[in-house]
Amino acid sequence: MYIIIFIIILILIYSIYQYNHFIDLHKKVERSKSGIDIYLTQRFDLIPNLVECVKQYADYENDIFVTITEARSKYLQTKNLKDGELVNKQCNTILLQGENYPNLKADEQFIYLQKSLTKMENQLQAARRIYNIDVTNYNTAISTFPASLISSIFHFKEEPFFEPDTNVDVNINL
Repeated sequence: MYIIIFIIILILIYSIYQYNHFIDLHKKVERSKSGIDIYLTQRFDLIPNLVECVKQYADYENDIFVTITEARSKYLQTKNLKDGELVNKQCNTILLQGENYPNLKADEQFIYLQKSLTKMENQLQAARRIYNIDVTNYNTAISTFPASLISSIFHFKEEPFFEPDTNVDVNINL
């Protein structure tokens, strides 16, 4: 009789430990996703400055600025990481225009913005790696036996990895 009670207590303690472990790992995933969001927001805050700087040198359609502004607004409303990647690709396209405009390439403001955006991109890449590591740890924890029994009882679901949409075609003619 005591053995059965002891086993039940052990199972209960194990279940509580695993539940708290899953919660901790899930919070790490959320924190990592938030880190990506922070870097995207910081990068997007630089975009209006970059657009104004490029506008002074480039005489072409206003469509690119409207597209970037709309995509940036959409991301800030939805916080969908795929929308953030679209804006990043469009922003990188603007940066490449420095090659077409020698005066722009030499402009101090443009150089500063270009370096800032490059730094933000590096930070974003690091944040994405951290997110995927945290997702791997979480998904592994909830899918390994016997912890998977506890995770299924409490409905813990696997989190998706961050994978930039490589099918997004950003053809912006400048």
